[in-house]
Amino acid sequence: MDYLMGIDLGSTSIKAIIFKTDGNVVSSGSIPTKTAHMDPAHPEWIFWDPEMIWQNVSQAIRNALNKTGNDVNIAAVSVTGWGMDGLPLEKSGKPLYPFISWHCSRTEPQRQQFAEKIGLEKLFSITGTQTMMIHTVYRMMWLKENMPGILDKAATWLQIEDYINYKLCGAWNTDYSMASCTALFDQKNRIWSDELIDAAGIPRHIFPEVKDSGTKIGAVSRDAAADCGLKEGTPVVLGGHDYHCGSIAAGAFEPGIIMDITGTWEILFSSSDSPNLDTSVFNSGLVLESHVAKNKFNYAAYALSAGMLEWYKDEFAAQECINAQASGESVWIELMSKASIVPPGSHGVFFLPHFSGAVTPNVNPKSLGAFVGLSDRANRNVCTRAIIEGLNYQFRELLEAFESVLGQTIEKVIAVGGTTRNKFWMQNKADISGRKVEVPAIEEATPLGAAIMAGIGVGIYKDEKDGFNKTYKPGKTYKPDLNTTEKYNQYFHIYKKIYPSLKNISYDIFNQFRTE
Repeated sequence: MDYLMGIDLGSTSIKAIIFKTDGNVVSSGSIPTKTAHMDPAHPEWIFWDPEMIWQNVSQAIRNALNKTGNDVNIAAVSVTGWGMDGLPLEKSGKPLYPFISWHCSRTEPQRQQFAEKIGLEKLFSITGTQTMMIHTVYRMMWLKENMPGILDKAATWLQIEDYINYKLCGAWNTDYSMASCTALFDQKNRIWSDELIDAAGIPRHIFPEVKDSGTKIGAVSRDAAADCGLKEGTPVVLGGHDYHCGSIAAGAFEPGIIMDITGTWEILFSSSDSPNLDTSVFNSGLVLESHVAKNKFNYAAYALSAGMLEWYKDEFAAQECINAQASGESVWIELMSKASIVPPGSHGVFFLPHFSGAVTPNVNPKSLGAFVGLSDRANRNVCTRAIIEGLNYQFRELLEAFESVLGQTIEKVIAVGGTTRNKFWMQNKADISGRKVEVPAIEEATPLGAAIMAGIGVGIYKDEKDGFNKTYKPGKTYKPDLNTTEKYNQYFHIYKKIYPSLKNISYDIFNQFRTE
């Protein structure tokens, strides 16, 4: 029997998962992902160490293979993961500078400079992007200004998934979804925008050839096989951006299906047959990208999500972590159990989830997070619930932006991602949004989507629809409690006033403390 491997580069962990062709998991390996502070002169700068990322990928693959006794035939492998972060390579393939992590705010001046030079709406009309400092172009501009000569020495620039593909098989390629992360890709013509590349002052030759996801780009080399344990000659197939691959597993490659994928970031996603770059879409705060599904586009809205809950757990839930370690259970069981005792509305405590700025519908990279409404009724359980509610108010804002662009009321959302295992979060999401939330019974949607692309690349599946039909399994549906939803409708009006009220204060704080 043939098997497929999806490699998922996540900001929390790197996973390698082996699937049967029906979508069932055979085995998996996982290694925590750690950011690095690689410049002693600037300890505040945040990187990913390229060699460490590759070693973690290799170990995750070996862990997955070891659980099978190394006797499975991997028909093909495909890589997915987070977007935006990339690095320059010299001709030999040696990195000239590490990955600048999306956590790092040093590229905000370049974002402002480029936005003023091009204009926000014009940039959207070409690339479909709203300006965020995490887009690749601003890393490139930062290097040009602060590390002179590096880009001139570079033979190519690869996004992080593309770098792992290079390490596996030696290919220098990217796919349309990853090209969309750069804010330098012309969506209407599906080519690199020479106008924007020239405006940014980036050497044109470093941009790799763009190919369709699901395209075989090479085979695992002898050196890679020695590192990771895959057989030499195993086909390597282009995957793509993580939530795009997750959409394949969830069926969100057909217009009208709304997918919500929640992990470190939350992304709402819907496909389109054409690149709509109208002013109305720009004003909604949505982005327009090229899909991993062939000849498709997609609308997306995204915001930092579980990353803030992870921060809260690490900084304020030490006792719960100790309890979980002693019991062998997940720390989230205790945290969510305690949060569920708190009534809806969290005694008037609200959480603004803007740790990485505001996105849809109010694109503002200088907005900051906040707890509002603290009183003597607040405790850690109240704050835990307030964070969940804040994230779900944010979800509702994203959903309403989609409804304004699509011109329709969304009745049901298909939810995938690690947080779908959190039943309290999912029910609260249904209650706050007033929509049904369907969680399919598929394991690891993002790497499964990558595995489907791998299968397309070697002919196991005819196309995305065939891969979806052979792997999708319906699961649980969370229905809103209408009485609770009515309460949240009132609280949502309060939540929407918090951002504009704090906007100027956030500007002052950001300019004083985040640009040092």
